[in-house]
Amino acid sequence: MTTTTTTGTTKVYRVYIKATPQTIWDAITRPEWTRRYGYQATAEYDLRPGGSYRARAIPEHQQAGMPEILVEGEVIEVEPPVRLVQTWQAAWLDEPATRLTYEIAERGDGISSLTVTHELAGAPQTLAQVDGQLEGAGGGWPEVLSDLKTLLETGRPLHG
Repeated sequence: MTTTTTTGTTKVYRVYIKATPQTIWDAITRPEWTRRYGYQATAEYDLRPGGSYRARAIPEHQQAGMPEILVEGEVIEVEPPVRLVQTWQAAWLDEPATRLTYEIAERGDGISSLTVTHELAGAPQTLAQVDGQLEGAGGGWPEVLSDLKTLLETGRPLHG
């Protein structure tokens, strides 16, 4: 189940996954995992404060007109496998970078929660995009998190 709350321009998404915090952490930060769910972008992290983040489009998406680097950011805080804070800026939108926080907590019985908080002040187009509000632009965080949950629990993504 995915829960979404909104406070002004901050969106909070929570999903419960039958997986360990380390498995979820790896799925968020390792390119061999990120290529398997969501928009299939390959994540490149320099996991230290001040390190860079890039989401690289797969060749099929580049051939369809998407830029090679879809999203860029800077790592702010790193506490594996429970917390990652970074900036997040979509290449195709002319808006300031936003702040993205991943928090992973072990709940017991092999279940962990993943909470994604996206602070989107001053970025209304980014907010609409990541919240899945734009027709034909994908389902945003709700779809990405559902896909991640499905992949980790079944070994297969939602689509494909």
